[in-house]
Amino acid sequence: MIVTRASDDVASVMRPDYGRAVTPPVLPASVTAVLDRLVPWPDDGTRADGPVAVDATDRLLLTEAAERLATAAAGDVVVVGDRFGALTLGVLALGAPDVRTHTDAVDAEVALQHNLQAAELPAGPTAVVHGTLEPSLLDGARLVLLQLPKSLAELTEIAEAVARHAADDVTVLAGGRIKHMTRAMNDVLGDRFVEVHATLARSKSRALVASGTRPEARVADPLHPARERLVDPELLAAATPTDGGTPPDHLDVVAHGGTFAGPALDHGTRFLLGTAGRWPAADRVRDAVDLGSGTGLLSVVLARRYPAARVVASDRSAAAVASTRATLAANGVSAVVQRGDAGADLPDASADVVLLNPPFHDRAGVSTDAAHRMFAAAGRLLRPGGELWCVYNTRLRYRGSLARAVGPTDHVAQDPRFTVTRSRKV
Repeated sequence: MIVTRASDDVASVMRPDYGRAVTPPVLPASVTAVLDRLVPWPDDGTRADGPVAVDATDRLLLTEAAERLATAAAGDVVVVGDRFGALTLGVLALGAPDVRTHTDAVDAEVALQHNLQAAELPAGPTAVVHGTLEPSLLDGARLVLLQLPKSLAELTEIAEAVARHAADDVTVLAGGRIKHMTRAMNDVLGDRFVEVHATLARSKSRALVASGTRPEARVADPLHPARERLVDPELLAAATPTDGGTPPDHLDVVAHGGTFAGPALDHGTRFLLGTAGRWPAADRVRDAVDLGSGTGLLSVVLARRYPAARVVASDRSAAAVASTRATLAANGVSAVVQRGDAGADLPDASADVVLLNPPFHDRAGVSTDAAHRMFAAAGRLLRPGGELWCVYNTRLRYRGSLARAVGPTDHVAQDPRFTVTRSRKV
Protein backbone atom coordinates (compact mmCIF):
# COMPACT_ATOMS: atom_id res chain seq x y z
CA MET A 1 0.00 0.00 0.00
CA ILE A 2 1.25 3.48 -0.86
CA VAL A 3 0.87 6.17 1.81
CA THR A 4 1.53 9.78 0.90
CA ARG A 5 1.07 13.14 2.57
CA ALA A 6 -0.58 16.08 0.82
CA SER A 7 0.53 19.90 1.69
CA ASP A 8 -34.63 9.97 9.12
CA ASP A 9 -36.16 11.74 11.10
CA VAL A 10 -34.86 13.73 13.99
CA ALA A 11 -36.59 11.68 16.67
CA SER A 12 -35.04 8.45 15.49
CA VAL A 13 -31.57 9.85 16.04
CA MET A 14 -32.35 10.35 19.69
CA ARG A 15 -34.37 7.22 20.48
CA PRO A 16 -33.13 3.63 20.91
CA ASP A 17 -34.83 0.98 18.79
CA TYR A 18 -36.71 -0.76 21.56
CA GLY A 19 -38.50 -3.87 20.39
CA ARG A 20 -36.94 -3.80 16.93
CA ALA A 21 -34.83 -6.65 15.61
CA VAL A 22 -31.52 -5.11 14.61
CA THR A 23 -29.05 -7.22 12.67
CA PRO A 24 -25.52 -6.64 13.99
CA PRO A 25 -23.10 -5.18 11.45
CA VAL A 26 -21.24 -7.84 9.55
CA LEU A 27 -17.95 -7.15 7.80
CA PRO A 28 -15.97 -9.62 5.68
CA ALA A 29 -13.49 -11.68 7.65
CA SER A 30 -10.60 -10.13 5.72
CA VAL A 31 -11.66 -6.63 6.80
CA THR A 32 -12.23 -7.71 10.40
CA ALA A 33 -8.71 -9.14 10.43
CA VAL A 34 -7.28 -5.78 9.33
CA LEU A 35 -9.25 -3.94 12.01
CA ASP A 36 -8.33 -6.43 14.72
CA ARG A 37 -4.64 -5.74 14.15
CA LEU A 38 -4.99 -2.00 14.73
CA VAL A 39 -3.61 -0.45 17.91
CA PRO A 40 -4.36 3.00 19.40
CA TRP A 41 -0.77 4.05 18.76
CA PRO A 42 1.35 5.10 20.65
CA ASP A 43 -0.59 2.98 23.18
CA ASP A 44 -0.66 -0.76 22.56
CA GLY A 45 -4.33 -1.15 23.45
CA THR A 46 -3.77 -3.14 26.65
CA ARG A 47 -4.73 -0.43 29.17
CA ALA A 48 -8.21 -1.00 30.55
CA ASP A 49 -8.84 2.77 30.62
CA GLY A 50 -6.91 3.50 27.44
CA PRO A 51 -8.14 4.49 23.96
CA VAL A 52 -9.75 2.01 21.59
CA ALA A 53 -8.34 1.68 18.07
CA VAL A 54 -11.64 0.60 16.46
CA ASP A 55 -15.02 1.47 17.95
CA ALA A 56 -18.62 0.57 17.14
CA THR A 57 -19.07 3.70 15.02
CA ASP A 58 -16.12 2.77 12.82
CA ARG A 59 -17.60 -0.69 12.22
CA LEU A 60 -21.08 0.72 11.56
CA LEU A 61 -19.80 3.23 9.01
CA LEU A 62 -17.78 0.59 7.19
CA THR A 63 -20.75 -1.77 7.11
CA GLU A 64 -23.01 0.95 5.70
CA ALA A 65 -20.36 1.84 3.12
CA ALA A 66 -19.43 -1.69 2.05
CA GLU A 67 -21.78 -1.98 -0.94
CA ARG A 68 -20.79 1.44 -2.28
CA LEU A 69 -17.09 0.73 -1.79
CA ALA A 70 -17.27 -2.44 -3.86
CA THR A 71 -17.83 -0.31 -6.97
CA ALA A 72 -15.80 2.76 -5.99
CA ALA A 73 -13.56 4.28 -8.64
CA ALA A 74 -10.34 6.21 -8.19
CA GLY A 75 -10.92 9.51 -6.39
CA ASP A 76 -14.37 8.56 -5.08
CA VAL A 77 -13.70 8.05 -1.37
CA VAL A 78 -12.78 10.49 1.40
CA VAL A 79 -12.49 9.89 5.15
CA VAL A 80 -12.70 12.75 7.67
CA GLY A 81 -12.08 12.46 11.39
CA ASP A 82 -10.34 9.08 11.50
CA ARG A 83 -8.60 8.64 14.84
CA PHE A 84 -6.32 5.64 14.44
CA GLY A 85 -6.87 4.58 10.83
CA ALA A 86 -9.83 2.19 11.18
CA LEU A 87 -11.94 3.97 8.56
CA THR A 88 -9.07 4.63 6.16
CA LEU A 89 -7.76 1.06 6.30
CA GLY A 90 -11.28 -0.31 6.33
CA VAL A 91 -12.34 1.32 3.06
CA LEU A 92 -9.17 0.07 1.36
CA ALA A 93 -9.76 -3.44 2.69
CA LEU A 94 -13.32 -3.25 1.35
CA GLY A 95 -12.04 -2.67 -2.18
CA ALA A 96 -11.65 1.08 -2.71
CA PRO A 97 -8.67 1.70 -5.02
CA ASP A 98 -7.63 4.78 -3.08
CA VAL A 99 -8.72 7.09 -0.29
CA ARG A 100 -8.07 10.68 0.72
CA THR A 101 -8.13 11.26 4.46
CA HIS A 102 -7.92 14.13 6.94
CA THR A 103 -8.04 14.24 10.71
CA ASP A 104 -7.82 17.46 12.68
CA ALA A 105 -5.60 16.46 15.60
CA VAL A 106 -1.94 15.96 14.78
CA ASP A 107 -1.55 13.08 17.23
CA ALA A 108 -4.42 11.28 15.49
CA GLU A 109 -2.77 11.97 12.14
CA VAL A 110 0.52 10.49 13.36
CA ALA A 111 -1.31 7.42 14.67
CA LEU A 112 -3.10 7.10 11.34
CA GLN A 113 0.20 7.28 9.45
CA HIS A 114 1.77 4.70 11.75
CA ASN A 115 -1.08 2.22 11.31
CA LEU A 116 -1.17 2.75 7.54
CA GLN A 117 2.54 1.92 7.30
CA ALA A 118 2.15 -1.13 9.55
CA ALA A 119 -0.90 -2.56 7.76
CA GLU A 120 -0.60 -5.69 5.68
CA LEU A 121 -2.51 -4.65 2.56
CA PRO A 122 -1.78 -5.27 -1.11
CA ALA A 123 0.63 -2.91 -2.84
CA GLY A 124 -2.01 -1.30 -5.05
CA PRO A 125 -4.30 0.76 -2.76
CA THR A 126 -3.22 4.33 -2.09
CA ALA A 127 -3.92 6.54 0.92
CA VAL A 128 -3.22 10.27 0.71
CA VAL A 129 -3.20 12.10 4.05
CA HIS A 130 -4.18 15.78 3.89
CA GLY A 131 -3.12 18.10 6.69
CA THR A 132 -6.05 20.49 6.29
CA LEU A 133 -9.69 20.53 5.21
CA GLU A 134 -8.67 21.80 1.79
CA PRO A 135 -10.49 21.68 -1.57
CA SER A 136 -8.16 19.00 -2.94
CA LEU A 137 -9.21 16.69 -0.13
CA LEU A 138 -12.82 16.65 -1.35
CA ASP A 139 -12.63 17.51 -5.04
CA GLY A 140 -15.00 15.21 -6.97
CA ALA A 141 -15.60 12.84 -4.03
CA ARG A 142 -18.69 10.64 -4.25
CA LEU A 143 -18.54 8.99 -0.82
CA VAL A 144 -17.44 10.66 2.44
CA LEU A 145 -17.12 8.75 5.70
CA LEU A 146 -17.14 11.00 8.75
CA GLN A 147 -16.79 10.47 12.47
CA LEU A 148 -19.16 13.17 13.71
CA PRO A 149 -17.19 16.00 15.35
CA LYS A 150 -17.91 17.32 18.81
CA SER A 151 -19.22 20.72 17.73
CA LEU A 152 -21.94 21.84 15.34
CA ALA A 153 -19.63 24.56 14.04
CA GLU A 154 -17.07 21.95 12.98
CA LEU A 155 -19.76 19.81 11.37
CA THR A 156 -21.05 22.88 9.55
CA GLU A 157 -17.63 23.70 8.12
CA ILE A 158 -17.11 20.10 6.97
CA ALA A 159 -20.58 19.97 5.40
CA GLU A 160 -19.95 23.30 3.65
CA ALA A 161 -16.69 22.02 2.21
CA VAL A 162 -18.26 18.76 0.99
CA ALA A 163 -21.15 20.64 -0.62
CA ARG A 164 -18.78 23.03 -2.44
CA HIS A 165 -16.13 20.61 -3.63
CA ALA A 166 -17.49 17.04 -3.79
CA ALA A 167 -19.53 15.60 -6.66
CA ASP A 168 -23.18 16.61 -6.96
CA ASP A 169 -24.28 13.03 -6.19
CA VAL A 170 -22.03 12.67 -3.12
CA THR A 171 -23.19 10.54 -0.18
CA VAL A 172 -22.03 11.42 3.33
CA LEU A 173 -22.04 8.73 6.01
CA ALA A 174 -21.64 10.55 9.33
CA GLY A 175 -21.54 8.36 12.41
CA GLY A 176 -21.34 8.81 16.14
CA ARG A 177 -22.34 7.52 19.53
CA ILE A 178 -26.05 8.13 20.07
CA LYS A 179 -25.47 9.92 23.38
CA HIS A 180 -23.37 12.54 21.59
CA MET A 181 -25.75 13.10 18.66
CA THR A 182 -28.25 15.94 18.57
CA ARG A 183 -31.21 16.94 16.44
CA ALA A 184 -29.31 19.96 15.18
CA MET A 185 -26.88 17.66 13.33
CA ASN A 186 -29.75 16.66 11.03
CA ASP A 187 -30.46 20.32 10.38
CA VAL A 188 -26.84 21.11 9.51
CA LEU A 189 -26.78 18.32 6.93
CA GLY A 190 -30.32 19.01 5.73
CA ASP A 191 -29.41 22.61 4.89
CA ARG A 192 -26.80 21.37 2.43
CA PHE A 193 -28.01 18.00 1.14
CA VAL A 194 -31.26 16.95 -0.52
CA GLU A 195 -31.91 13.82 1.55
CA VAL A 196 -30.93 13.08 5.15
CA HIS A 197 -31.95 10.01 7.11
CA ALA A 198 -30.62 7.97 10.02
CA THR A 199 -29.67 4.31 10.12
CA LEU A 200 -30.85 1.96 12.81
CA ALA A 201 -28.88 2.03 16.04
CA ARG A 202 -26.20 -0.60 16.43
CA SER A 203 -24.06 -1.04 19.54
CA LYS A 204 -25.15 2.42 20.74
CA SER A 205 -23.96 4.05 17.51
CA ARG A 206 -25.91 5.45 14.58
CA ALA A 207 -25.13 7.02 11.23
CA LEU A 208 -26.72 9.93 9.42
CA VAL A 209 -26.83 9.44 5.66
CA ALA A 210 -26.87 12.63 3.59
CA SER A 211 -26.97 12.57 -0.19
CA GLY A 212 -27.28 14.92 -3.14
CA THR A 213 -25.83 18.40 -2.84
CA ARG A 214 -28.35 21.25 -2.81
CA PRO A 215 -27.45 23.61 -5.68
CA GLU A 216 -27.64 26.65 -3.42
CA ALA A 217 -25.18 25.06 -0.96
CA ARG A 218 -22.56 24.72 -3.68
CA VAL A 219 -22.43 28.46 -4.27
CA ALA A 220 -23.37 29.83 -0.83
CA ASP A 221 -20.91 32.00 1.06
CA PRO A 222 -19.30 29.84 3.76
CA LEU A 223 -20.10 30.49 7.39
CA HIS A 224 -16.59 29.43 8.37
CA PRO A 225 -14.08 30.66 9.12
CA ALA A 226 -16.09 33.18 11.14
CA ARG A 227 -14.71 36.62 11.99
CA GLU A 228 -15.69 38.96 14.82
CA ARG A 229 -14.45 42.26 16.23
CA LEU A 230 -13.82 42.15 19.99
CA VAL A 231 -13.70 45.11 22.37
CA ASP A 232 -13.49 43.30 25.71
CA PRO A 233 -11.60 45.54 28.20
CA GLU A 234 -9.42 42.72 29.56
CA LEU A 235 -8.32 41.77 26.05
CA LEU A 236 -7.47 45.31 24.98
CA ALA A 237 -5.62 46.10 28.21
CA ALA A 238 -3.50 42.94 27.99
CA ALA A 239 -2.66 43.72 24.34
CA THR A 240 -1.28 47.17 25.23
CA PRO A 241 2.53 47.39 24.85
CA THR A 242 4.31 47.34 28.20
CA ASP A 243 6.24 50.51 27.33
CA GLY A 244 3.09 52.57 27.77
CA GLY A 245 2.02 52.44 24.14
CA THR A 246 -1.49 53.11 22.92
CA PRO A 247 -4.02 50.35 23.62
CA PRO A 248 -5.89 49.00 20.60
CA ASP A 249 -9.53 50.00 20.21
CA HIS A 250 -10.41 46.47 19.09
CA LEU A 251 -8.95 43.11 18.13
CA ASP A 252 -10.29 40.78 15.44
CA VAL A 253 -10.64 37.04 15.86
CA VAL A 254 -10.98 34.48 13.06
CA ALA A 255 -12.22 30.99 13.92
CA HIS A 256 -12.59 27.82 11.91
CA GLY A 257 -15.39 25.52 12.98
CA GLY A 258 -13.27 23.07 14.94
CA THR A 259 -11.65 25.70 17.15
CA PHE A 260 -12.56 26.01 20.83
CA ALA A 261 -14.78 28.99 21.75
CA GLY A 262 -15.24 30.07 18.14
CA PRO A 263 -15.03 33.79 17.27
CA ALA A 264 -15.36 34.95 20.89
CA LEU A 265 -13.38 35.42 24.08
CA ASP A 266 -14.02 32.47 26.39
CA HIS A 267 -14.35 33.01 30.14
CA GLY A 268 -11.12 31.25 31.08
CA THR A 269 -8.99 33.25 28.65
CA ARG A 270 -10.68 36.47 29.78
CA PHE A 271 -9.81 35.64 33.40
CA LEU A 272 -6.19 34.91 32.48
CA LEU A 273 -5.94 38.20 30.59
CA GLY A 274 -7.12 40.02 33.71
CA THR A 275 -3.82 39.07 35.38
CA ALA A 276 -1.63 40.49 32.59
CA GLY A 277 -0.42 43.33 34.83
CA ARG A 278 1.54 40.73 36.80
CA TRP A 279 3.09 38.94 33.82
CA PRO A 280 6.89 39.34 33.33
CA ALA A 281 8.19 42.75 32.29
CA ALA A 282 9.19 43.28 28.67
CA ASP A 283 12.93 43.32 29.43
CA ARG A 284 12.64 39.74 30.73
CA VAL A 285 10.87 38.35 27.66
CA ARG A 286 12.86 37.44 24.57
CA ASP A 287 10.70 34.44 23.62
CA ALA A 288 7.03 33.86 24.44
CA VAL A 289 4.88 30.79 23.73
CA ASP A 290 1.12 30.47 23.34
CA LEU A 291 0.76 26.75 24.09
CA GLY A 292 -2.52 25.44 22.69
CA SER A 293 -3.18 28.60 20.71
CA GLY A 294 -6.77 27.97 19.62
CA THR A 295 -7.99 31.01 17.72
CA GLY A 296 -4.73 32.84 18.39
CA LEU A 297 -6.00 35.66 20.60
CA LEU A 298 -3.30 35.04 23.22
CA SER A 299 -0.70 35.01 20.44
CA VAL A 300 -1.90 38.44 19.33
CA VAL A 301 -1.75 39.68 22.92
CA LEU A 302 1.82 38.42 23.34
CA ALA A 303 2.94 39.94 20.02
CA ARG A 304 1.47 43.33 20.92
CA ARG A 305 2.45 43.33 24.59
CA TYR A 306 6.05 42.24 23.89
CA PRO A 307 6.79 43.76 20.46
CA ALA A 308 10.50 42.92 20.66
CA ALA A 309 9.93 39.28 21.57
CA ARG A 310 9.72 36.25 19.33
CA VAL A 311 6.26 34.74 19.74
CA VAL A 312 5.55 31.09 18.98
CA ALA A 313 2.05 29.61 18.80
CA SER A 314 1.51 25.85 18.87
CA ASP A 315 -1.62 23.71 18.70
CA ARG A 316 -2.40 20.08 17.88
CA SER A 317 -5.45 21.03 15.80
CA ALA A 318 -5.23 21.88 12.10
CA ALA A 319 -8.30 24.10 12.48
CA ALA A 320 -6.70 25.94 15.41
CA VAL A 321 -3.44 26.47 13.53
CA ALA A 322 -5.34 27.92 10.57
CA SER A 323 -7.39 30.11 12.93
CA THR A 324 -4.27 31.36 14.73
CA ARG A 325 -2.60 32.32 11.47
CA ALA A 326 -5.74 34.13 10.29
CA THR A 327 -6.22 35.97 13.59
CA LEU A 328 -2.60 37.14 13.62
CA ALA A 329 -2.93 38.40 10.05
CA ALA A 330 -6.24 40.13 10.81
CA ASN A 331 -4.53 42.11 13.57
CA GLY A 332 -1.37 42.96 11.63
CA VAL A 333 1.06 41.08 13.89
CA SER A 334 3.26 38.08 13.28
CA ALA A 335 4.32 34.94 15.12
CA VAL A 336 5.72 31.52 14.35
CA VAL A 337 2.75 29.12 14.15
CA GLN A 338 3.31 25.38 14.37
CA ARG A 339 1.11 22.29 14.55
CA GLY A 340 2.35 19.97 17.25
CA ASP A 341 1.11 17.74 20.04
CA ALA A 342 1.43 19.41 23.48
CA GLY A 343 4.44 21.46 22.45
CA ALA A 344 6.44 18.47 21.22
CA ASP A 345 7.48 20.58 18.22
CA LEU A 346 9.23 23.20 20.39
CA PRO A 347 12.85 23.04 21.64
CA ASP A 348 13.96 22.80 25.26
CA ALA A 349 14.71 25.97 27.26
CA SER A 350 13.41 28.21 24.47
CA ALA A 351 10.87 30.42 26.28
CA ASP A 352 10.76 33.07 28.99
CA VAL A 353 6.98 33.05 29.35
CA VAL A 354 4.33 30.49 28.41
CA LEU A 355 0.59 31.15 28.43
CA LEU A 356 -1.70 28.14 28.73
CA ASN A 357 -5.45 27.54 28.85
CA PRO A 358 -5.43 23.73 28.63
CA PRO A 359 -8.33 21.67 27.30
CA PHE A 360 -10.24 19.63 29.83
CA HIS A 361 -12.93 17.92 27.77
CA ASP A 362 -12.93 15.03 25.35
CA ARG A 363 -16.40 15.17 23.81
CA ALA A 364 -18.78 15.08 26.80
CA GLY A 365 -16.32 13.77 29.37
CA VAL A 366 -13.64 15.43 31.45
CA SER A 367 -10.14 14.43 30.37
CA THR A 368 -6.94 15.76 31.93
CA ASP A 369 -4.40 13.83 29.86
CA ALA A 370 -3.69 16.67 27.44
CA ALA A 371 -3.33 19.19 30.27
CA HIS A 372 -0.72 17.12 32.08
CA ARG A 373 1.27 16.64 28.87
CA MET A 374 1.15 20.40 28.31
CA PHE A 375 2.36 21.06 31.86
CA ALA A 376 5.32 18.77 31.21
CA ALA A 377 5.98 20.56 27.92
CA ALA A 378 5.95 23.96 29.64
CA GLY A 379 8.47 22.73 32.19
CA ARG A 380 10.72 21.60 29.36
CA LEU A 381 10.29 24.76 27.28
CA LEU A 382 10.96 27.35 29.97
CA ARG A 383 14.39 28.72 30.69
CA PRO A 384 15.46 29.03 34.34
CA GLY A 385 13.48 31.92 35.79
CA GLY A 386 10.83 31.62 33.09
CA GLU A 387 7.15 31.63 34.01
CA LEU A 388 4.09 29.58 33.06
CA TRP A 389 0.79 31.43 33.46
CA CYS A 390 -2.04 28.92 33.44
CA VAL A 391 -5.83 29.19 33.76
CA TYR A 392 -7.90 26.10 34.51
CA ASN A 393 -11.21 24.93 35.89
CA THR A 394 -10.89 25.25 39.68
CA ARG A 395 -12.33 21.84 40.46
CA LEU A 396 -9.46 20.15 38.60
CA ARG A 397 -6.97 21.26 41.31
CA TYR A 398 -3.89 21.35 39.07
CA ARG A 399 -1.61 23.33 41.38
CA GLY A 400 0.31 20.30 42.67
CA SER A 401 0.75 18.91 39.16
CA LEU A 402 2.03 22.27 37.93
CA ALA A 403 4.54 22.46 40.77
CA ARG A 404 5.87 19.01 39.95
CA ALA A 405 6.04 19.61 36.21
CA VAL A 406 7.38 23.17 36.18
CA GLY A 407 8.39 24.50 39.60
CA PRO A 408 7.10 26.59 42.51
CA THR A 409 3.49 27.52 41.76
CA ASP A 410 1.58 30.49 43.18
CA HIS A 411 -2.18 30.90 43.33
CA VAL A 412 -2.78 34.25 41.58
CA ALA A 413 -6.54 34.60 41.15
CA GLN A 414 -9.77 32.64 41.43
CA ASP A 415 -13.41 33.24 40.55
CA PRO A 416 -16.39 30.85 40.90
CA ARG A 417 -15.20 28.79 37.91
CA PHE A 418 -11.52 29.37 37.14
CA THR A 419 -8.11 29.62 38.79
CA VAL A 420 -4.99 31.36 37.49
CA THR A 421 -1.57 30.20 38.66
CA ARG A 422 2.01 31.27 38.04
CA SER A 423 4.68 28.55 37.94
CA ARG A 424 8.36 29.51 37.93
CA LYS A 425 11.08 27.36 36.39
CA VAL A 426 14.04 26.98 38.76
